[in-house]
Amino acid sequence: MAKPLIAIIGRPNVGKSTLFNRMTGGRHAIVEAIEGVTRDRNYAGGQWDDRQFIVVDTGGFYPESEEPIYSEVKDQALFAAEEADLIIHLMDGRDGLTPADQSIAGMLRVSGRKAVCLPVVNKVDAPSKEVLMYDFYRLGAGEIIPVSAATGFGFDELMEKIMELLPEAGPEKEEQMPRVAVVGRPNAGKSTLINALLDKKRLVVSPVAGTTRDAIDTVCTYYGKKYLFIDTAGIKKKSKAYPLEHFSMIRALRSIERCDVAVIVIDASAGIVTEDQKIAGLVHGYGKGAVFLFNKWDLVPNPDEAFKTLSGELARKMWFFSHAPFLTTSGAEKRRITKIFPLVDSVLSERGKTVPRAELMEMLSESMENAHLPVYRGKRVRVYSMNQVGKNPPVFAIYSNEPAGIKDIHLKYFEKRLRERFSFAGTPVKIIKKRKK
Repeated sequence: MAKPLIAIIGRPNVGKSTLFNRMTGGRHAIVEAIEGVTRDRNYAGGQWDDRQFIVVDTGGFYPESEEPIYSEVKDQALFAAEEADLIIHLMDGRDGLTPADQSIAGMLRVSGRKAVCLPVVNKVDAPSKEVLMYDFYRLGAGEIIPVSAATGFGFDELMEKIMELLPEAGPEKEEQMPRVAVVGRPNAGKSTLINALLDKKRLVVSPVAGTTRDAIDTVCTYYGKKYLFIDTAGIKKKSKAYPLEHFSMIRALRSIERCDVAVIVIDASAGIVTEDQKIAGLVHGYGKGAVFLFNKWDLVPNPDEAFKTLSGELARKMWFFSHAPFLTTSGAEKRRITKIFPLVDSVLSERGKTVPRAELMEMLSESMENAHLPVYRGKRVRVYSMNQVGKNPPVFAIYSNEPAGIKDIHLKYFEKRLRERFSFAGTPVKIIKKRKK
């Protein structure tokens, strides 16, 4: 089930990032860590009570400015608004209502969006300062919410209002079938690849309504088995106002969140770059399976040498997914594109694998010989047993006398031993620590 998307829009220095941080890590919120996207991350998952959501923190801009940097930021912010289920138009109570605030409000009204827009005035940190609100009613937007993102004043009331306005999640309409997202950085060849894939005569293709707002999914039947390709209309159909190429991460985020397996498309002629790593990090962070496609293989001058180089780059730069299968393809020449389906099936099988407890205990016993667990609070850390407690993706629990003494390096060691014994190729594996009772 897709989580609703909340976009925070406003001019510079009104406190968008502060509110973003509070919404994704505040007193009632739960931060959803997304590996691989840290330094310049501008989106994160959060939860309020039992409702989960994704927040996008956009850059500040002045609508009337002719500076190129503000024009680019404005386009990105408005694209986020188009994708959102709810928009927070954030303003600064200390500055009062500015012409830039009025222009942004007008742009949001006429943008053609379907999302609800909620005006919020920040830096109102006490009831006595709510007098700062009156000027903002000139927007004619109805209710305006006061808040202090820095201190938390009014934050509970803001979140309750957001929960009231967010659309209710509808029932899943599609029948149970593997859900595949095709993601990648701009110009990696996603559109060409998907169009080539859907044009194959061996495939039976039909569009279906997606479970996210305005998403059109596509069902492919390949040798009798159905696969749901997520929001392929969003990939193939580019908006004239907000070209997809500039905003691949937001679209990728929504598609990844809904899929079982992500097909990560990489431009083989350019090699693996930072944005490829970020997208793969999103896939891993959400616990989804991965298949890598080195696309545009027809443009590679020395295929044998390129295959060796890219294999090494994948192991080094995508170390968290070095176990995932990969394939060389050409969307333009329709080379090897139907080989995607067996790889997707293989990853799905690994994600749903159940390991018998006796085999787990045998592996654990062998692993403990070289585990080198530390002394913690005066006690030698011991691991007594391991159970599989989940799948899709696989989740394992290890039971110890001092769980806090088991560090990330030890968990990575146990994951390595799991993969050596049971593979789990193409899927993240999660290991949680529990105290032995």
